[in-house]
Amino acid sequence: MIIQNIDKHFLQVYNSNSLEEEFQLEQFTTGESLTMIDIEEIESLCKSKTNLETSDIEKIKEVSKSMQLMADLSKANVFIDCLLTNEKHAIVVAEAAPTTVKSIYQNRVVGTIAYETFEPAVLYCLQSGNAMTSNRAITQERKKVEQSVVPIFNDENVVIGALIMEKDISEQVEDREELEALSKTTESLSGLLMGHSDQQPLVPELMEEALFFVGLEGELLYSNPAAINLLHELKGTNCEYGENLVEQLPILTNIVEKEDELLVTEMEAFDKTFKIKKIRLPLNEKYNGMFIILRDLTDLREKEKELIIKSVAIKEIHHRVKNNLQTVASLLRLQMRRGIPEESKVYFLESLNRILSIASVYEVILSNSSIDEVDIYELTERIGDMLVYTGYSSKKITIDYSGDSLTIESGRAVSIALIINELIQNCVNHAFEGKARGHIDVIFNQDSRMMDVIVRDNGVGFKGKNTSSLGLDIVKRMAEHDLSGEFEIIGIEQGTEAKLRFPKESRG
Repeated sequence: MIIQNIDKHFLQVYNSNSLEEEFQLEQFTTGESLTMIDIEEIESLCKSKTNLETSDIEKIKEVSKSMQLMADLSKANVFIDCLLTNEKHAIVVAEAAPTTVKSIYQNRVVGTIAYETFEPAVLYCLQSGNAMTSNRAITQERKKVEQSVVPIFNDENVVIGALIMEKDISEQVEDREELEALSKTTESLSGLLMGHSDQQPLVPELMEEALFFVGLEGELLYSNPAAINLLHELKGTNCEYGENLVEQLPILTNIVEKEDELLVTEMEAFDKTFKIKKIRLPLNEKYNGMFIILRDLTDLREKEKELIIKSVAIKEIHHRVKNNLQTVASLLRLQMRRGIPEESKVYFLESLNRILSIASVYEVILSNSSIDEVDIYELTERIGDMLVYTGYSSKKITIDYSGDSLTIESGRAVSIALIINELIQNCVNHAFEGKARGHIDVIFNQDSRMMDVIVRDNGVGFKGKNTSSLGLDIVKRMAEHDLSGEFEIIGIEQGTEAKLRFPKESRG
């Protein structure tokens, strides 16, 4: 038989013990090579990727002729691996998938590398000449298999390859694991937390929370290091196993006495704030009692109070800034009512609108829950409605808003508010000369990184000579320096389009 130099245990591994199967195997191996085994491919891989001699390659080719029968009889995938030239890893030179059951692999693996990290049994067999049977492994396609590996020897009794069988055992393992999990849920939980008789529990030792395991009457059965430290900090003493924990920590009295299987509460004691959890275990022979877990929330609650105080302070600052800006705006209005030169009126009005636009930022902040973020869609609506519907223009102008909203920090919101003010103010003042009515569209568009704000009107159109105006100079400077963005204004078929583009996230 052509596999006479393979470890005799191979036939046992592949369930080929019967005389009938041995007879069939001998019959098959004296015949033609099967179509699934590519002899030329084996020879090419062995010559280019291994250090095997010509006689060794012939031996590998001879063994490969029986692989398909082995795969069908054993209902397993069968492979031949050989050491690479560096002898650190192996390469798959032949494979046979069973026709009697579904193959483990969806793709061919001939020509792939078997790294020692992932195939330790294969490398061990190739390097030592020892067989490895019934070894659990996980394939490259994440299936659980039972793997057996036997060496292939040449005529000088030197290992030249490894014959490998892999059977899919995923379903068997999953069924067994599920059954074990269902039958040992309580035992696993208790064993994990309490440890076993021959070892100390690991998880409780690493917990930052104080963990006590007490009996039904409150007697202490176990405490982790964090619990010991907490008792010493609060009472200056230790609670020995068997002593009543409730007497040491009266705050636990109601917790222990309540019949609830699961209880979570928060209470203050010893000038601290604790979150307390109780987990009562079902009555059984091994564990009767409850876990009590204490977590010190004092620092967390103090920080929360500090944040609340800071939030209130910031809101108060925003409120005062808004009031101060509105006071300045009121003073400008008073000055305008008392009389100013007609040629100065437009400058007073522009300054007034700029101040009110900045004030709108703080109005939006104060109207929302966030203490320092502004929805620029809402901000633009406030500014646009103020300029168009409560301004001093005698023309009938309408304005619409559309697109995506974006929330940004207040610092950049001030710059955007001033830019929006200038652009809409520019439309109101200059876009509709000689017209009784007009319309303005404000459009918001955004992608993953950038935000576009477009102000478009149906007025007389943009004229290049207006590019040196103070308002547009303010817009360009703020777009480039404050927002790290860009600004352009162009004439369109009917009117003017101004476009502000800036990053959604601040660049510092």
